[in-house]
Amino acid sequence: MKISTEINSTALRFGEEKAVELVGKAGFDAWDLSMFPMCVLDKNGKVTPGNTHPFASKDYLKFVRRLKQIGLDNGIVCNQSHAPFPSTAAMQPYLMRAIECTAEAGGKICIIHPENDKSAEENAEMYQKLLPFAKECGVKIATENMWMWDEEKDQSSFAACATSEDFLKHLNLVNDDYLVACLDIGHAEMRGSGSGAANMIRALGHHLEALHMHDNDRLHDSHQLPFSMEIDFDEVTAALREINYQGYITLEADSYLKSFPKDADEKKVFEGLKVLAAAARRLADMVEAS
Repeated sequence: MKISTEINSTALRFGEEKAVELVGKAGFDAWDLSMFPMCVLDKNGKVTPGNTHPFASKDYLKFVRRLKQIGLDNGIVCNQSHAPFPSTAAMQPYLMRAIECTAEAGGKICIIHPENDKSAEENAEMYQKLLPFAKECGVKIATENMWMWDEEKDQSSFAACATSEDFLKHLNLVNDDYLVACLDIGHAEMRGSGSGAANMIRALGHHLEALHMHDNDRLHDSHQLPFSMEIDFDEVTAALREINYQGYITLEADSYLKSFPKDADEKKVFEGLKVLAAAARRLADMVEAS
């Protein structure tokens, strides 16, 4: 079983090119193309102008080809990507760009969030608009389990795909092999919203083709190093084994590296990436255990 990780937490310090290089050298098999800087919305939901990031430039495909080659030079491939969010109507052109970039990088799946407060029917309509282009690109779209926050109860609350039932409803309404599931293990374990990661894995079954793996205190969305907090990964990996999960173990433990001092040098961050790779490999070995 192969392991991967998001590159955004490293790219925030050193840029995407160096991030892909370091992820390869740290022992991962693949990298997750994080495209959050592609587009940013203001408080009114409008696209913020003046974005100078390469993902937002006219040469975005050239930039992605460069990242792909850096990965190959360091022995890794792009397995999946993450589109910018939220997935509002204003974001539609950027979601299509994200799919195009995924194909250019060699990724097979692009994670596109459902809108948290929209119904399965409304989100299904959004995905149906994107699927023809995704099929042209040969890229599957993965929807993900989300959460909102209940201030009164001081815990997460229901959002799109948060429960097994609603996740399956999203998938079944679209009913297309090009819409699959990415289960965020941390979201699934947050008190007040999810159905529990192991339960959701079993419910999703063959629909589950991608993962976001990280740890938390089962209350907050901590995005921390696996095995450092409260999630029972014995239970999670057993469920993955039960459904014969064939995808990558992809980490989204971005808060781990973000917690390093702002002036942390490349060497220190690289050591952090090696710790992440070791945790991912441990998870993969647990899934493969007889």
